[in-house]
Amino acid sequence: MLLWEPLRILSFGAGTPSTTLALMACQNKLEGRAVYPLVPVYDIVLFCDLHAEPSWVYRQADFVANTCARAGIIFKVLDADLYRDFTENFGRGRVSSIPFWSIHSESRKKGKMPRQCTCDYKIKVMERYIRYELLRYRPRERTRPYDDHTHEMHMGIMWEERRRAKESRQRLFTNRYPLVEMGWTRADCFAYNKDVWGLETWASACVFCPFHTGYFFRYLQENEPESFTKAALVDDLLEYNEARPPLQSKLYLTRCHKRLKDLTVADCRDMRTFDYCGQPVWNGF
Repeated sequence: MLLWEPLRILSFGAGTPSTTLALMACQNKLEGRAVYPLVPVYDIVLFCDLHAEPSWVYRQADFVANTCARAGIIFKVLDADLYRDFTENFGRGRVSSIPFWSIHSESRKKGKMPRQCTCDYKIKVMERYIRYELLRYRPRERTRPYDDHTHEMHMGIMWEERRRAKESRQRLFTNRYPLVEMGWTRADCFAYNKDVWGLETWASACVFCPFHTGYFFRYLQENEPESFTKAALVDDLLEYNEARPPLQSKLYLTRCHKRLKDLTVADCRDMRTFDYCGQPVWNGF
């Protein structure tokens, strides 16, 4: 690969939309034509393994990895063990900020912590790999002018999430959002993955992501005990350990500001669905 050729990279989260982009790229390559012109045949597909996602995320990642191998597209797993780092260090030292829900100890005002985990454990991890392994920069070497905002980072942001489609803050990349340009929704992506590839896909996120519904945690408890145990451990750390530096708020994993052990049936009736062939399908959150 010539160093001055712009790279086209897929930031692959192994959820429904990024799976769609990866499989579209594979279809373009396998058929030898631009079936989906806005989706390039990627130079590399990068998946950051956070070590704490539901089983279906790894099933979807394995499917894409195998399909990429058939198509001759590089699929690379990067180790980004957010789960280990958080569980070993929360209460003992600084950890990446996760957007946990909060209640101020005195005023009882509700809020939310800043979100830094995606940047620390996905964006920066991929940026380091691209800079040092693909573009062969040396440590502390300045970015070469012809690399400035030259390389394309494609992301699986869907039409209904288009407000999240923002310009890159990284010097090497220009962000691209093919699904937004195509007007594709989650329902469109799910239908493509299932109808073309026979793969049913759900959303990708850590099992202790605070943006999950109560239904998600109840589903894990009933169907994925290993994943639920990981989420419960994080919840226990938030209950019994004090953040560093100390906060004046208590932190919670759930939107309703309850511990997982205290969730009621009513708290878990918030399943989010979309329509597929006239039937409601859970989105995985």
